[in-house]
Amino acid sequence: MYAPFPNPPFPAPRTGPGGGDGRGFAVVDVETTGLGRSDRVISAGVYQLDPDGEITDHWYTLVNPERDPGPVWIHGLTSETLAGAPTFPEIAAEFAERLRDRVLVAHNALFDWNMISREFSRAGLRAPVEQRLCTMVLARDLRLPLPNGKLSSLAAHFGVHQRQAHHALDDARVLAEVFRPSLELARSGGVPLPLTACVAVTDLGEEAAAPAGPARGSWSSSYRPSRKRPACPYPNPGRWTDGSPLVQGMRVAITGDTATDRELLEDRATEAGLHIASSVSRLTSLLVTNEPGSWSGKARKAREYGTPVVGEDAFLQLLREVAPHPGA
Repeated sequence: MYAPFPNPPFPAPRTGPGGGDGRGFAVVDVETTGLGRSDRVISAGVYQLDPDGEITDHWYTLVNPERDPGPVWIHGLTSETLAGAPTFPEIAAEFAERLRDRVLVAHNALFDWNMISREFSRAGLRAPVEQRLCTMVLARDLRLPLPNGKLSSLAAHFGVHQRQAHHALDDARVLAEVFRPSLELARSGGVPLPLTACVAVTDLGEEAAAPAGPARGSWSSSYRPSRKRPACPYPNPGRWTDGSPLVQGMRVAITGDTATDRELLEDRATEAGLHIASSVSRLTSLLVTNEPGSWSGKARKAREYGTPVVGEDAFLQLLREVAPHPGA
């Protein structure tokens, strides 16, 4: 059975410059029954940090999903372990207090935010979070020399020991310990923190009945038929490389659920001069997915071809500054 780790010693908060608007951070990790919109949270770990990134408190809970726990071989939480755990509505108030008035920090933050937001929505509540920060995006903006986007790689870069991967409390601890030096690097180097507004699931119309028609790949209830897009006027300049901007003409494929309406996401990419590809091939510049380990056809092809992969949050950041095509 997985259990919380002993309380770590918390250093006294440092004096010095604060965190801009004075808000602290809630570094969060959740383990879930799966990656889909109907999956449930089964454990949650939260480390509270002050505006300077110093740890001030932590909290952990198991959550009874009242259903099959999913991939036990990953998270180690069996039905027997979770049987006596509280349900999400029973821990929602305490969870909310751990998040309130803080920036939510997570590794692949969009995933954690959507899972948390859905659970609050099911309980008839709204998660009290206005902004999130994805450490995958921050690591990219800092141009850290990482081999991939895994938390273990980020931990190794900063010399943080990971005791028990896929344990929500330990993953949150590791992330809290790597976030502080990342925050210091960003501030000393003048790198803006990649803060993203959090839109609650209820604002996206998840529970509304979708009109009849083909399934959409987003969480918005609005359905629009696929439309033929004009051909991209720029030739493909090749693959995107981490640390570089997107370049007009790059072929971008999108797979899986997206928090942003899929049509709107594709519109933004098209308007920026990118080519939206319906499949992944050796010519694909980039795959956008919030589930890089999924078994969708596009994700499998991306792994086979070594196609670069980024999450939705990182893609939205990249769309802010798309470089002009060299031949333009």
